[in-house]
Amino acid sequence: MNFIISGGTGFIGKYLSESLHRQGHHTYILTRSLSDKRNTTDTTYINYDYAADKLPSIEGVINLAGESLFGYWSQKKKEEIIKSRLEATNAIVTLIKNLKSKPSVFISGSAVGYYGYSEDLIFTEATTHPGKDFLAEVAVQWEEAAQHVEKMNIRTIYARFGIVLGQEGSFPLMSLPVKLFLGGKIGNGEQWMSWIHIKDAVGLIEYCLLNPQLSGPVNITAPNPKRNKDFMKIMSQMLNRPYWFPAPAAIVHAAIGEMGQLVTKGQFVLPQAALDQGFEFTSPKLKDALKDLTKDTSAPKLIQRKN
Repeated sequence: MNFIISGGTGFIGKYLSESLHRQGHHTYILTRSLSDKRNTTDTTYINYDYAADKLPSIEGVINLAGESLFGYWSQKKKEEIIKSRLEATNAIVTLIKNLKSKPSVFISGSAVGYYGYSEDLIFTEATTHPGKDFLAEVAVQWEEAAQHVEKMNIRTIYARFGIVLGQEGSFPLMSLPVKLFLGGKIGNGEQWMSWIHIKDAVGLIEYCLLNPQLSGPVNITAPNPKRNKDFMKIMSQMLNRPYWFPAPAAIVHAAIGEMGQLVTKGQFVLPQAALDQGFEFTSPKLKDALKDLTKDTSAPKLIQRKN
């Protein structure tokens, strides 16, 4: 089958594309510049204004494109975070409209930030009231833009990602202080961290692609969130480092500004939709996920799933 992926050269998109190739599928990677890209037997790079009538039958479209959240959240940075997601989504909507044969499924990236922050509430896909902060605003606008595809009677999934753990992304940044013997809780340590191993994140995306029973919001998280203090303690154990150097929230915010919310606040999010459909996680517990990541610094080996 053929799949279109935007953000296909990013952390998650790269592993997803490789996994689809392992199963004999072809991916069309949407990119803004083709100058440094080289097509292969299983990958074709196309730009956002590519002529839709030149594409073969497309089974599914996955949108993972957007400006990184990492970096100081100046007003300009925040505008780019929103703008990049809306522009990519709108371009994909136009591309899908122009396809002669419509895909059977569209997966649009989103985030658990949709739910806002809480230390005591449990959020599932049944939660319909978004938070009031900046990340919730980003997720809401992102999902609203993707609804144009749903209105075409195409099965649409809003993939709300938690913290994806792999050898890229946030994990290297989170583990660095621990490796430097500076590991400890962040802030009061009570904030929830809804995480998922990269192998399970990719596996769940594939499960969404091929499972017609899934639609609407789907939380891309493991079923066992951890409070920051416990997350950091387990990480310290896996890396054989001490757990003793707390980072006060005030210092974190002074150093990195509003982006500090990503580590000083959180939410308890359950992947109830995936669990209800029988999805089996390879790393449902944090200790197993971190054990896998800390024992091997190479890219995680992706598994094939039977649906």
